[in-house]
Amino acid sequence: MPGTALMRQTWEVPWLGSPGPTGCSRTVAELWDDDMRCITLKIICDAVRSRVPKKVRGTGESMEASVHDAMRSALRRVKADTQLPVVFSGDYTGKTLTLNRFIGMRTDGLRNLSVESGAGLGGRCAVTGRPLVVTDYTSSDNISREYVNNVRLEGLRGMLAVPVVVNKVVRAVLYGAVREATNFGDSVRGALLTSAKELGDELRVREEVARRAEQAEFMRADLKAEMAGTDRETLRLLHSELRAIAAQIPDPELRERLTRAGSALVAVGQQDAPAPASTTKPTLLQVPTLAPREIDVLSQVALGCTNAEIASQLALSAETVKAYLRSAATKLGTRTRMESVTRARLLGYLP
Repeated sequence: MPGTALMRQTWEVPWLGSPGPTGCSRTVAELWDDDMRCITLKIICDAVRSRVPKKVRGTGESMEASVHDAMRSALRRVKADTQLPVVFSGDYTGKTLTLNRFIGMRTDGLRNLSVESGAGLGGRCAVTGRPLVVTDYTSSDNISREYVNNVRLEGLRGMLAVPVVVNKVVRAVLYGAVREATNFGDSVRGALLTSAKELGDELRVREEVARRAEQAEFMRADLKAEMAGTDRETLRLLHSELRAIAAQIPDPELRERLTRAGSALVAVGQQDAPAPASTTKPTLLQVPTLAPREIDVLSQVALGCTNAEIASQLALSAETVKAYLRSAATKLGTRTRMESVTRARLLGYLP
């Protein structure tokens, strides 16, 4: 019978893959792509983190609300995609898993329940980083028994649990459940796994956006009066990273927030830059309009990147990079790469 091997009531579920070095299964770990540019930017941002004024650190509440909204949306998608009668989730702190979002529940038996790491189905899922399944929670020998009464009160029996992983750390668990003993088919398992992967990706992007926005505020608030030398180069690197990452984010709202953060850095650089000795800033009639991709390319040139490096950073071909440089040079009336960068800075396109 097709799929029979996938329906065994056991921790070694074949569709999971073997555990990887991070404690997550390789199958789960491969579901997202670690963006090395984010790691580079993190090193830069963390280097100045200790100087962030308290007044620009107040993103906690809004970030928490953002995560809550993302989790609720994920549950609604799981419910629609699987048609399971009950779906719910819990946030994992590394020690406990708190069940706090539900669709389809009839009682409060599981509401706000704190599940210890390794305990029950969800606790085991969180600590191992592996999707798990039982055909009958109330009689299973594969899970600890601490929460059987809570589950029995709700009348749940067949249950799946899938970890939500952000940057290789389990942050939450998504559950699907039914009120009879059952083997879950591949389509249900796949839908839950896909939703968990998409949610992990979304949370990673939201957190990166919030962190970069905070760092942009920091730059504007704290470095305004002391911009020089190394600080200015750090500002330019942050600006180019923001634009490069923004260009690859499909969500238009998040992309716009990153672009605005980059523009804020440009404003800081203009306010604090020394005035050129013999150059007058052009009037509005002389200011050409550069396309977003032309600015992206010039921001990489400003860091000393080659065309090949720019192409790799922005996911473009080398010929496309050259075309953008030629177009920008024509608009700016310049002859060399660095002349284009200098004029773009003068016009306020680059920090």
